[in-house]
Amino acid sequence: MDLFGFIVTIVAVTASGALAPGPLFFGIIMHGSKDGARSGFSSAIGHMIVEFPLVLGLAFGLLAAANQPLIKAVIGLVGGFGLIGFGMMQIYATVKSRASSNETSKSRKLPTSSLILGVALTGLNPYFILWWLTLGSTLIIQALAFAAIFGVLLMYVAHVWMDYAFLTALAHFAKKGKNLVGSRYYRLVLVAFGAILVYYGASFIVDAVRSWL
Repeated sequence: MDLFGFIVTIVAVTASGALAPGPLFFGIIMHGSKDGARSGFSSAIGHMIVEFPLVLGLAFGLLAAANQPLIKAVIGLVGGFGLIGFGMMQIYATVKSRASSNETSKSRKLPTSSLILGVALTGLNPYFILWWLTLGSTLIIQALAFAAIFGVLLMYVAHVWMDYAFLTALAHFAKKGKNLVGSRYYRLVLVAFGAILVYYGASFIVDAVRSWL
């Protein structure tokens, strides 16, 4: 895989996690309605405080496995089926849901600091942890194969800028009173990225099987 293809894969796969509504998503809507874009940016820093050490920990844990065909194949299969599962769930939830900004009422007691909000709602989110243990591990293995630890750092940069851009924009729109969650275009984007997850999941499974044989 060349550099361009590597970055495109990272952006396409990780965008689904960045854009999908979750605890941090709705928490930022609440904070953003008062403090605007600044709260979204601060929350992204808090998110990264939890995420980056997790990614490095997984990378060093998988470093020895990066050159083992059998282990790479197993991780590829797990990640591939995980991608398909997450993609199908995202499509189903998006089509069936009638989400609105009123859903933020589920999170009534939030930290007053946007930075702490990012840390708390990231570290306590089981979906986030599961994502990195399954899909994320597959990406980390690919990054290690591409350029060792430098590849992991490159992968993370290609991923984390979306968190900053999206969370800052989300908080800004919340301040302006715009309901991004209920937007038809936003829902279409989620469905599209769900389909992309399914596609990459299938390709990861095919690659894993080929590397195993």
